[in-house]
Amino acid sequence: MINIKLIQAVKSQFQVNWNGLHGVAHWARVYENGLHLAQSTGANTNVVRLFAVFHDSCRFNDGRDMDHGPRGAELARLYRGRYFELTDDEFDLLYTACTLHTKAATHDNSTVRTCFDADRLDLARAGKRPDPQLLCTAAARDPKTIEWATERSLANFVPDNILGRQAERGWR
Repeated sequence: MINIKLIQAVKSQFQVNWNGLHGVAHWARVYENGLHLAQSTGANTNVVRLFAVFHDSCRFNDGRDMDHGPRGAELARLYRGRYFELTDDEFDLLYTACTLHTKAATHDNSTVRTCFDADRLDLARAGKRPDPQLLCTAAARDPKTIEWATERSLANFVPDNILGRQAERGWR
């Protein structure tokens, strides 16, 4: 699903610090958070994995950039069929999750909610503890999950997944 060619393509247009606040180490934690949550939520893991890559891929800065989600969704549209495949239904979920992740409090689809929570569980890296009232899924609101994710975020932990390995290697 996620491969080096996709990561290279996304990185080639990435405009903020690859190893910064919204960079690849964050994506790696979002990826792992999402897969962890999906075990309970039943979320589509193809969508969750690709959300980790695209949700912050088109930021112009690390501050307030409310349109970065829709830009990331459009990048996913551009790269679909070239670097990854999804069914139409899966792509609609990815597009929705990317577009709305900073604008919507929740969503009626469990995969989209899982994507939102996977990102929100990594807020400690920006000095904010995840608020259970702002999380969409019971799995994410679990105090043990919040603590697990917060500790990893504060430590700038880099998971051993394809995105994390690219962060650890300082990949170019």
